[in-house]
Amino acid sequence: LGRQRAGGCRGPSRSRWGGLAGGMGLEPLFQAWSYFRRRRFRQCSDLCSQLLERPPGEQAAWSLKTRALTEMVYVDEIDMDQEGIAEMMLDENAIAQVARPGTSLKLPGTSQGGGPSPAVRPVTQSGRPITGFVRPSTQSGRPSTMEQAIKTPRTALTARPITSASGRYVRLGTASMLTNPDGPFINLSRLNLAKYAQKPKLAKALFEYIFHHENDVKNALDLAAIATEHAQFKDWWWKVQIGKCYYRLGLYREAEKQFKSALKQQDMVDTILYLAKVYVRLDQPVTALNLFKQGLDRFPGEVTLICGIARIYEEMNNISSAAEYYKDVLKQDNTHVEAIACIGSNHFYSDQPEIALRFYRRLLQMGVYNCQLFNNLGLCCFYAQQYDMTLSSFERALFLAENEEETADVWYNLGHVAVGIGDLNLAYQCFKLTLVNNNDYAEAYNNLAVLEMQKGHIEQARALLQTASSLAPHMYEPHFNFAILSEKVGDLQRSYTAAQKSEEAFPGHVDTQQLIKQLKQHFAML
Repeated sequence: LGRQRAGGCRGPSRSRWGGLAGGMGLEPLFQAWSYFRRRRFRQCSDLCSQLLERPPGEQAAWSLKTRALTEMVYVDEIDMDQEGIAEMMLDENAIAQVARPGTSLKLPGTSQGGGPSPAVRPVTQSGRPITGFVRPSTQSGRPSTMEQAIKTPRTALTARPITSASGRYVRLGTASMLTNPDGPFINLSRLNLAKYAQKPKLAKALFEYIFHHENDVKNALDLAAIATEHAQFKDWWWKVQIGKCYYRLGLYREAEKQFKSALKQQDMVDTILYLAKVYVRLDQPVTALNLFKQGLDRFPGEVTLICGIARIYEEMNNISSAAEYYKDVLKQDNTHVEAIACIGSNHFYSDQPEIALRFYRRLLQMGVYNCQLFNNLGLCCFYAQQYDMTLSSFERALFLAENEEETADVWYNLGHVAVGIGDLNLAYQCFKLTLVNNNDYAEAYNNLAVLEMQKGHIEQARALLQTASSLAPHMYEPHFNFAILSEKVGDLQRSYTAAQKSEEAFPGHVDTQQLIKQLKQHFAML
């Protein structure tokens, strides 16, 4: 359809479908293009289908329909990165088991300082602090056993473990079944890839259709390989696509070669981000950081690169460096939601709720209006002693909750507020409501156990603590509380075992160390 050219006016052109191009409404192909530009992909696809039924089939309509169908299911590959159980437990890449401190994302506790302790900021299963912004991979830990991997909730929204990232891609690929009751739009098995590879414009639209819509990575890779050969290996775009296919297939070193080759031909921010993804998957965060910093030399002030550095520092538990880079992000783009949320949560856990409140209010002014934001506002108001706003924020959060997990979070925080004002009956009810909404909420079991201990119900407290520690072995609180409880009733052996688990989860916890020392003295006297 090309660009409009300035120049002398020509007379009214006659459309091939009869009538004037302007007088009798828009030409159908131009109308379809207009739908595509306005992101009304369903109408665009239907109109192209009508055009393709008329002989001869239009190449332009065919290409436009493939692009419209692709856009309907398009997911940005840069941000979508979820590791499933299969990817974690069956990973064949050789990685050093004992990495140097500060060089691995997979070993908890490789903090370079500046990170808050688990006593202040809750941690994920992998030992990293919970981030201020839910991204694929932030909620995921590195389970040490298959049993733990299956048992532990893996995402922000579901209590079931992600079975496999490839499973998610398969579900994305099923979109092809819905587009046409007569079968798929393009029959890939009968496609002559070599013929299409010689037509670069058609080949690129076809590749994206096969990769995103049909989710047939093998055919997409074949097409990209023939096309890059036809382009005499001089087209960087095809190299990036081959890299994406290799990444999807788990061939990370081959993907790295393709992305590096593409960067030599054409310096692109997207290619740097893809290459960094490869290094993160290979557990080489330092290499990824160096890559981002080299990218910033060539693209000064590029927000996605600065944000990438901040994310890696956050995953490495280097919170102070992450906060600095998030502030740099805000200097370039002061409406960056992720940076504002992460800095806000960092201030909250650094015992500065008033400053955190300013960041969350900024998000509210920008139009972010969801349960999580009002939940955070309620907590900030409570700890900043602005009690008039606390309950109204939590009420709004409950009203906006989209699922039971979000409702459970709000009730759990309301339980904390109730403990803070000394109303233990209300706290007990809130924690019970948390468990009604989400039966796997380990923190609520732990807090209910503490309330039961105060009432003198030892057996109930013990059962609740055992449930909490089995649901969340990475938390130190249930182990420590169980150790204290067992020590009080004289069960020293169980107390010692639980205290050791607590020390393993949080080595710097002074009370645990004192309890272990006390128990060792008891055992020495025996």
